[in-house]
Amino acid sequence: MDGVFWLGIVVLIVYSLVAVVSYEGNRLIRFLREVTPDLGAAPPAVSLVIAARNEQRNIREALLSVLSLDYPDYEVIVVNDRSEDDTGTILDALSESHSHLHVLTVRDLPPGWLGKNHALWLGSGKARGEFLLFTDADVVMAPSTLSRAVTFMEKHRIDHLAASPVPRMPGHFLNIFGAAFGLFFGMFVRPWKARDPKSSCHIGIGAFNLVRTRVYREVGGHRTIALRPDDDLKLGKIIKKGGFSQDIVHGKGLIAVEWYASVCEVIRGLEKNVFAGTDYRLSLVISGAVFHLVASIWPYVALLVTEGSTLLVYAATVMVISFIVIDGSRFHGYRAWYALGFPLAAALFTYIVLRSVSLNLIRGGITWRGTFYPLSELRQNRI
Repeated sequence: MDGVFWLGIVVLIVYSLVAVVSYEGNRLIRFLREVTPDLGAAPPAVSLVIAARNEQRNIREALLSVLSLDYPDYEVIVVNDRSEDDTGTILDALSESHSHLHVLTVRDLPPGWLGKNHALWLGSGKARGEFLLFTDADVVMAPSTLSRAVTFMEKHRIDHLAASPVPRMPGHFLNIFGAAFGLFFGMFVRPWKARDPKSSCHIGIGAFNLVRTRVYREVGGHRTIALRPDDDLKLGKIIKKGGFSQDIVHGKGLIAVEWYASVCEVIRGLEKNVFAGTDYRLSLVISGAVFHLVASIWPYVALLVTEGSTLLVYAATVMVISFIVIDGSRFHGYRAWYALGFPLAAALFTYIVLRSVSLNLIRGGITWRGTFYPLSELRQNRI
């Protein structure tokens, strides 16, 4: 037997283990839509905090959905962060007809902050709620979403709840990439273990991070993660490190977001997160890229260039990978046949990883929403 065969055996074993873990893990996460709202006589007040910068494309639909939530006591605080489009005009018009919508405007970004993190910190400081819901300016929610989420938190006595949205993207390839990215994210984060106080695994999702206000204040809120491009996930980390409880639910059927509208947006959008997600460890980035080349792309190439028992091993590997993607798709609103495009998505993801890190190092930082942030400063905010 040659090295190609044994490499196939190793990759098959790795993905078989991933299949078992992800299959069980996905089923440990509840669907938020299965929670029956039960808020009692005096439900806690909730403050939704949203950062908005140049969001004219989606913000009206998103805000109209959150302004129509059936929760009895909540406010919506939108921080217009230096927008240069019609975001401010849209916000002003909506605030005139919705008394529970409050708009704050940021003209200048103070040093030591990323724009979004500063906006969320500023908005949280104006909040009156016992709970804070951090969400994005392009997230659309069903009316019962917040009632179900607060019910879940109160029933299970947890301090932080993240909910995964259903991404809305045009075209099949973007959704193929989304389905594959869900697999990569799950392998890296293992969100189903976030509820385990003995595990270091943590979770946070920008579309829906609901946290008790006192907990947010105690861990320092976004001030602690002021320069983290991956602020949503790191918010979950500081909450977990603070000794507080957290969990995640599937938001399918209740929460949707336009993740990206084109392949170019995917490339640029993930550019800011990849290096930060590894805590700027080049060795981890290179290891991840090599893994995807060997384990996520090569097995499909091997189907064309190998034969005999080696071909059978790689065929089995491809079947296991397809099973993982198909199984995960049912929890996130993707079509099962998107598994066929997995190697193309893996190739794009590998390109994004290598491109992101290269640009970060060459440019000495990242450009996000029109603002440049030096890598030397970003690296100082390790969590």
